Amino acid sequence: MTDAPILDVGIVGHTNAGKTSLVRTLTRNRSFGEVEDRGGTTRRVSAATLADGDATRLRLWDSPGLENAPTLLDHLEETSTQRHDGLAALQRLLDDPHIARQFPEETRVLELTLGCDVLLYVVDVREPVLEKYKDELAVLASSARPIIAVLNFVAADDSRESEWRDALARVTLHTVVAFDARVRSLDTELQLYKKVASQLNDFEPAIEAWISHRQTEEHQCREAARSTIATLLVDAAAAQRSLKKTDRNGPDPSLEALREAIRAREQVCSETLLALYAFADEDYEDDDWPLASGYWPEDVFSVDALKRYGRQGAGYAGAGVGIGAAFDIGTGGLSLGTGTLLGLLVGSSTGAARALVPPLWKRSYGQPPVCVSDETLERLAARQLHLINALNRRGHATTETLEGEQAALFENTERVALLHKARQHPEWSSLNADFRDSAQRNEVIEKVAATLPDFYID
Repeated sequence: MTDAPILDVGIVGHTNAGKTSLVRTLTRNRSFGEVEDRGGTTRRVSAATLADGDATRLRLWDSPGLENAPTLLDHLEETSTQRHDGLAALQRLLDDPHIARQFPEETRVLELTLGCDVLLYVVDVREPVLEKYKDELAVLASSARPIIAVLNFVAADDSRESEWRDALARVTLHTVVAFDARVRSLDTELQLYKKVASQLNDFEPAIEAWISHRQTEEHQCREAARSTIATLLVDAAAAQRSLKKTDRNGPDPSLEALREAIRAREQVCSETLLALYAFADEDYEDDDWPLASGYWPEDVFSVDALKRYGRQGAGYAGAGVGIGAAFDIGTGGLSLGTGTLLGLLVGSSTGAARALVPPLWKRSYGQPPVCVSDETLERLAARQLHLINALNRRGHATTETLEGEQAALFENTERVALLHKARQHPEWSSLNADFRDSAQRNEVIEKVAATLPDFYID
């Protein structure tokens, strides 16, 4: 398939219809072109390539907006000498230097159409259907290129999608696809490519190759995201710090050291997820987005984060077998019986488990380390799933707030057991000085990843 011809796609339409936004979302390139609410932002023709490895499959040509279609249509009709040869009339129009001077941007668009294999006519369906849009289609039709109407902003409350579909059918344009450039949707993206393939048999190999590539790419992205979150959880579960003091009323530096290590590790995870989806941390400043300037606005150990992503911590603080077994803290990992010996575990609401150990234990075994609580591990997972949900829905054209579905705290006994196992292997955490990667660690990470819910939204 490497010798398949490259498909040139012209992105055309009225000013401010969302042409550049469409290219951004299809290429997953937030920096392509310039997107603003005002019209006429794009003033030149720009190209973006869609490549599978070294093989370029498609070229997307972004173009300035059409603003003077009624006048251009009048000129076309005046220069037409044959009723059914619009292409010849268009060529004569483009050869007229007066037209090039009077309509420089429209001239660039029409010249582009002659070099493309198919045209995507982008429609802002929030706008009413006006005659000037029908004139645009009539002018573009003179290029003798297949035209596919792309209905943009269909998810808006003021969408007029049904009106536009009816109007397009009346001008015999029945190849239509709904595509909101602000929302990321692989299914809609692939539907668009299939519509293009239906119009161009010669380019089916290139389009099929690109569709296969996108499906593989999406699967790999999802699996990498799962593995990224699972690695965070194993690193956090196995992380340990030694107690420095025994005063139960005073702050213990080991607790803050553990917190700082977990905060930094969570930030690395968030940045990795952003990079996987081709975003950058500086892209987001709004309150509804999970991150602010690339960082979590709430400390994972704070009461606010606990309320947002998990249960109240009081249920975790208590004495006896259950808590001792849950945290597995101790020199070799506590058994059910030694959990009872330890007695009261405090610090759950701060995300760390600390043992108030009787003197007999300390003389025999020394101070046990502190580790991350089950509750905090669940909170970490929920926050990263919240981020993934938002990334899965956010198109690269988005310049405004897009709320991600907040991930609810979830229970999974298999994951809890796996993380308890990790807690007994401090060498599995990259946050510990004695970290060693191993096949066992990687196996647990893989199993933890498999327990994560299907966070993909389409």
